[in-house]
Amino acid sequence: MHFKNYFRKPKYYFLDMMKMTKWAVMLCLSFLTGIAAAQTTEATEMIDSLKNAQDSLIQELRSQLQEFKMQQIILQEELERTGQKYVNDSLAELERHRRVDSLRQITPGAPLIIDEDTLYTLYARKGGMMAETRVRVTKEVITDIGRSLTFTLDSIYIFEGEYSTDIMVGEHVVASITDMDGIWQHKTRQELASEYLPIIQHKINELHEEYGLKQKMKGLLLAALIVLGQYLLIRLTNWIFRHYKIRLIRKVVGLLRPISMKNYQFLNIHRQCVLVMIGYNTVRYIIIALQLFLSIPLLFSIFPETKTLTYTIFDYIWTPFKGIFRAVIDYMPSIFQIAVIYICFHYLVKFIRYISNEIAAERLKISGFYADWARPTYFILRVLLYSLMLVMIWPLLPNSNSQVFQGVSVFIGLVVSLGSTSIIGNLISGMVMTYMRQFSIGDYIKVGDVVGEVIEKTMLVTRIRTRKNEVITMQNSSLMGSQTSNYTVAAKNYGLIVHTKVTIGYDVPWQHVKEIMESAALETPGIKHKPRPFMMTTSLDDYYVEYEINAFTDDAVRLSTIYSNLHQNLLKRFFEGGVEIMSPHIYAHRSDLDLQVPPEFKQEFETPQNTEETTEKK
Repeated sequence: MHFKNYFRKPKYYFLDMMKMTKWAVMLCLSFLTGIAAAQTTEATEMIDSLKNAQDSLIQELRSQLQEFKMQQIILQEELERTGQKYVNDSLAELERHRRVDSLRQITPGAPLIIDEDTLYTLYARKGGMMAETRVRVTKEVITDIGRSLTFTLDSIYIFEGEYSTDIMVGEHVVASITDMDGIWQHKTRQELASEYLPIIQHKINELHEEYGLKQKMKGLLLAALIVLGQYLLIRLTNWIFRHYKIRLIRKVVGLLRPISMKNYQFLNIHRQCVLVMIGYNTVRYIIIALQLFLSIPLLFSIFPETKTLTYTIFDYIWTPFKGIFRAVIDYMPSIFQIAVIYICFHYLVKFIRYISNEIAAERLKISGFYADWARPTYFILRVLLYSLMLVMIWPLLPNSNSQVFQGVSVFIGLVVSLGSTSIIGNLISGMVMTYMRQFSIGDYIKVGDVVGEVIEKTMLVTRIRTRKNEVITMQNSSLMGSQTSNYTVAAKNYGLIVHTKVTIGYDVPWQHVKEIMESAALETPGIKHKPRPFMMTTSLDDYYVEYEINAFTDDAVRLSTIYSNLHQNLLKRFFEGGVEIMSPHIYAHRSDLDLQVPPEFKQEFETPQNTEETTEKK
């Protein structure tokens, strides 16, 4: 009991020290973690390094604890053997096995794994090298030797040292087995080395058969055959496609017919032949790509060093297709929902178009709804319905909730909103003018200084053809801000009044002037006799009286011609009646004054009388 208590106290003391150290390290880490929240990136890196240091420290303490426990087992056996507590060696051996096995249950060990094959497991350290480091070094040596081009099995042997038994390959130490390793496996180090020797020898031989010079030569020969076969296969594919190309063209030309859409020939025979050749060559390229898809991974799989590239290439090619296929399968319910929404809105728009056509053709009449409102209303409702359809479909689109998708949509909306201010203004103005019914296509209107016939009316612009056949395009927003005169509507509903003014002297009776002006108006084509034209005295000036003739017409298109004919008839009637029009205020009386033209042009305008007078003077 005295010896047991003597050896138990250091163990408990060591465990307590390890716990205190662990808590101290954890406390330091907690403190540093709290500081890192307010420090820079350097503090974060420092904490990470301290965490790594903590892990390595805990691992080191655990390894020391295991070594201390093993030393305790050995010392305890020595004391029990000295104190002759166990007389039978077999019982002592069993007790040691039980203690080591109990220690192995809490010690994971470091397995030596090469190519998913576990060779053996180490539990003890050797000097300053932990079991994991020993396994890693042994794995690197076995891998390097096994993958060398030349190797003989006779070069593997066991070298007996003073403190360890080494498994050697030539001058390289593959693995060192210590007494502590033997205790962990209930064997001597020589027995354990003899057990590990054929395992290592078999693994090295297996690696050499896979990576050796003989395998390399076979791989090169097989790679050359694959490359040659792929080259011949590509040549054969190209020859077959070239051989049947002319036959295909002849057969296709005999079967093809031009494809037309109404009066437009969408695809003639030549274009269809070009498309067929493009598809023909595309099939050839696809076949060659499939051949390469099979031969290149096969070429890489020959050599063990590049075998992983085979799976990488397959993964690069197959993963996108698999992802697309899986995404399509997962997206099928949304596709059906989108299809149902589109079909419903499509037939609803067709129904509204049918109703609008009926209203526009005046087969269907709605009180308070004019026929010329049908088409604009249809376009507005179509835009609204398709906008609603887009709003319903938008959440069903793939990745519609992603930040990139939302960012792009916001950017597009911002660009449209900033760049379409004038467009939106014209659209609103076009809709307002449509429902205000200011004018229609074919109406003769006046906007500012522009007078002409409306030949086109859209939601954005209106085009007017003037009397001189000039086509003027005006924005709807400018039309909304201008005063518009509709001659066609006025002429149709009320009768358009044609009016002009003349000035006559005070010596002419106004009754005579009235008779002349009204008769001239009645003789003018396009002026209505009922209601009759009428004259008005508009001004009494210093030298003459101003009279205005007013006549009705319903022909707004020929308004300029009517004015011209009216003026001509007025001149004719006044001249026939001997009435002088007093509009010119000053008369130029020319008697002996020379013509005010350049001298070189005077002879053209000289009269014979002037010429004789000039000759007499000479």
